[in-house]
Amino acid sequence: MGRFYITTPIYYVNDVPHIGHAYTTAAADVAARFHRQLGDDVFFLTGTDEHGTKVEQAAVARGLSPKEHVDEVVEKFKEVAAKVGASNDFFIRTTDPEHEQFVQSFVQRCYDSGDVYKSSYSGLYCPACEAYYTEENLVDGLCPDHGTAPVHMEEENYFFRLSAYEERLLAHYRRHPDFVRPRHRYNEALSFIEQGLEDISISRATLKWGIAVPWDASQVIYVWVDALINYLSALHYAPGEDLVHRFWPATYHLMAQDILKFHGVIWPALLMSAGYALPEHLFIHGYLKLGGEKMSKTRGNVMDPFPLIERYGADPFRFYCLREVSFGQDGVVSEEGFKARYNSELANELGNLVSRTLAMVERYREGIVPAGRSAGGMDSPLAPEADQTAVRAQEQLEDMDLSGALETVWGFVRRLNRYVEEQAPWKQAKEAPRALDATLWDLVEGLRLLSVLLYPFVPQTALVLRKRLGLDRSTGSEQETAQAAGESTGMPRAAEPRGREGDVPSWQEARWGLLPEGLRVANGKPLFPRIQE
Repeated sequence: MGRFYITTPIYYVNDVPHIGHAYTTAAADVAARFHRQLGDDVFFLTGTDEHGTKVEQAAVARGLSPKEHVDEVVEKFKEVAAKVGASNDFFIRTTDPEHEQFVQSFVQRCYDSGDVYKSSYSGLYCPACEAYYTEENLVDGLCPDHGTAPVHMEEENYFFRLSAYEERLLAHYRRHPDFVRPRHRYNEALSFIEQGLEDISISRATLKWGIAVPWDASQVIYVWVDALINYLSALHYAPGEDLVHRFWPATYHLMAQDILKFHGVIWPALLMSAGYALPEHLFIHGYLKLGGEKMSKTRGNVMDPFPLIERYGADPFRFYCLREVSFGQDGVVSEEGFKARYNSELANELGNLVSRTLAMVERYREGIVPAGRSAGGMDSPLAPEADQTAVRAQEQLEDMDLSGALETVWGFVRRLNRYVEEQAPWKQAKEAPRALDATLWDLVEGLRLLSVLLYPFVPQTALVLRKRLGLDRSTGSEQETAQAAGESTGMPRAAEPRGREGDVPSWQEARWGLLPEGLRVANGKPLFPRIQE
């Protein structure tokens, strides 16, 4: 059994969540579920970043205290995790007292190591990023991420000797060429370091909404330093026990590209200063874009994920994000694109395959899967392709090639559909009953295999499919079927169970020929009713 610790960024609560937050959380969940299928010891962390200038400003604008504001908005971010079916082990808030205490102890370790000193700073500051920029970093005088003009700031702060870690960071990158992935993001992070590092301010004197500097209560710790430490602090108290020795260092920090410098340069240096091991990998996914422009709350061009999920279900949303945009690259998303892919792939290819197969078993064999193949079914023409699909999908998932793995699995969905047309079971029913038995066995075995391979991506659908195949009578229901498909039941959608018990199909089952004898299948409503509008 291996160890797998994956994190999302903690999301900033100055405003409500958008589709980008849901995308990152869903992607992390795919990886976490897959590693649970492998039998790994898994910890999946997400949460919210609740301090800083923007939060304080948002609270003032609403006539609330910062704590009142974050307590309200954080529920929306918890709802994102629930609605995308995330199986996170813990949801951290940077206002957790345990987190605040750990941040102070962490920063104190950096101070004690001689890496923190007091000095004055004068420079250009983007309130949206809560970060300083040099003139050459700006685009036409504006923040490159938010398109807003920075403001000039001058104050006395505590600084971290980032420059002292330049050589150590370069050495780490050169020893670990997969530290940041994909490769072009590694090159980008390495370039930051090679250009030379300057010391950074790690406190604010003019802000009160934050964690006090432990040796100087007149200042608060810079929100980004506070936020980065969550990946380590959570393991000290979630859920009620110290998990540091079990899970640190993190296997993957998952994030979008705009926060690469904080994670790829500042975070490793802070860890070195405080005496902790560095994370094994950072994986930088691309932006989801509307109209070719990066979505941003500051720009006001965000796409709300909730209506899509409420109407069509969590699984279609997860599927769409990883099919429409190659994981690790930028891509354009839209509701029209979602509907097109839903109808063409989920409804037509997977949903129709399930309905046709189970209907034929019910019609021709009274719902009982025939014993149509020799032991293990290895004389099936589908066996080699099936096993190749499983091996390749595992390799891709282990490599965090989530979209590639889904494409590999989907190739087998299409192969099964072609197999139906090649074998023409409706003709075999009249002319070759024994051949029909073999065809039906192959198709049901193919669906069983898909229920394993698709589980990380569309877990509710996979569990409902297993129930319909007679593999798990204790899990799934018509309500779950409707939820997986996005069909309205008149009841609130509950998140799919976290699922590390017996209902999780083990990856050991990702082999051809394991179909139990005598299964009774049960067809039902379409898994994915077509969107008519």
